[in-house]
Amino acid sequence: MSILINETTKVLVQGISGRIGQFHTQEMIEAGTNVVAGVTPGKGGTTVLGRPVFNTVREAVQATGAEASLLFVPPPFAADAMMEAADAGIRTAVSVTDGIPSQDMIRVKRFLRRYARDRKMRLIGPNCAGIISPGKGFMGIMPPHIYMPGRVGIVGRSGTLGYEAASQMKELGIGVSTSVGIGGDPINGSSFRDILELFEADPDTDAVMMIGEIGGPQEAEAAAYVRDHMTKPVVAYVAGLSAPKGRKMGHAGAIISAFGESAQEKVEMLSAVGITVAPNPSAMGATMAAVLARKLAA
Repeated sequence: MSILINETTKVLVQGISGRIGQFHTQEMIEAGTNVVAGVTPGKGGTTVLGRPVFNTVREAVQATGAEASLLFVPPPFAADAMMEAADAGIRTAVSVTDGIPSQDMIRVKRFLRRYARDRKMRLIGPNCAGIISPGKGFMGIMPPHIYMPGRVGIVGRSGTLGYEAASQMKELGIGVSTSVGIGGDPINGSSFRDILELFEADPDTDAVMMIGEIGGPQEAEAAAYVRDHMTKPVVAYVAGLSAPKGRKMGHAGAIISAFGESAQEKVEMLSAVGITVAPNPSAMGATMAAVLARKLAA
């Protein structure tokens, strides 16, 4: 079992006919992802990589039964593409697009609130690496060869640190159940708490690696959820320990603007609820290995 995607998930790609869309779709297909269609307005009736292309998401869903969508859509059109996917009945959408205006994302969040919980689309991203269940499939831009199948979940705001964690754990013989990049923007579709809830309910995930960074309240919300609801061990790393207050660092959301948003303050909050925090990025894998060893010994 995995969360969000497996080998049977029917995936469509919005923007499949573009150069970047084709490149990553080819990688997804080679990794076993069940890509059933593409969507590019004006190119309906053609094929890309042997998959039919439709003008709208609704047409693609009706023809193929697609339930998940990966969006390679430029920033000016990305919000409309997300809302189109939700309106067509897509259950999980992943947007890797960087540079979407915050006002557009507020509009998307408000749009998604109109749907009942059992019909509401789960949005991952934007500005994220995507999701992968090694050996089953992925939707995103991550290099699939660095992920080994296993029983540790990864959730992070930084895509590259997610890759690093997976690579370090692979070297130590620790595999991944699912890795989810929630994105680095200040307004995103799914939070740490949302994904931790899925991992807590997944019987094939034994522990979780959470990768945070400066800026925003999401790590504090995650700490409260772990304290009150998580029964599985959580290891964390928080990037930006040396970042100066008030200066934007990397991701659009990575700016310390209030108490509790610096890396050190987040480390203290996470440690206070029993989360084991890796001291630096090169220790993420070793820290997880030590936590798993303690769990086995208990």
